Amino acid sequence: MSRITCLTPAELKRLEALEKRYRSAARSCFEQRCAYYRSITGGAYTSVTIRDQKTRWGSCSSRGTLSFNYRLIFAPPQVLDYVVVHELCHLTHMNHSKEFWNMVGSVMPDYQTQRKWLKEHGSELTLENYLESKGIPVKLS
Repeated sequence: MSRITCLTPAELKRLEALEKRYRSAARSCFEQRCAYYRSITGGAYTSVTIRDQKTRWGSCSSRGTLSFNYRLIFAPPQVLDYVVVHELCHLTHMNHSKEFWNMVGSVMPDYQTQRKWLKEHGSELTLENYLESKGIPVKLS
């Protein structure tokens, strides 16, 4: 968070509690979206983990663990779905080959629009920005 250093201990505690809630919501959302899109993409994953990574939106391990950045919960739903589809397609193609992108495109024909949105707006996906966009003050005083 950009202004985290100027927050009081109470404000930091409040943000931590809110982040925990949004992480929980993200877990539920990602589990549902993975189950839905897995029926289309095929493959089998072993678990879904939620993280707060600085440079990645998602990943797929060779053991079938899908990891997602909780901050995607603040993105438009179709952007979140793009990342889910992207990672599920890695269960079939553990690379970014032409076949991989063709598979992503077969499930989500407009994936390039979602990918572009994420590149252009991904840095805006923070709890602080989300709260401010909803008119919820970050500072309590």
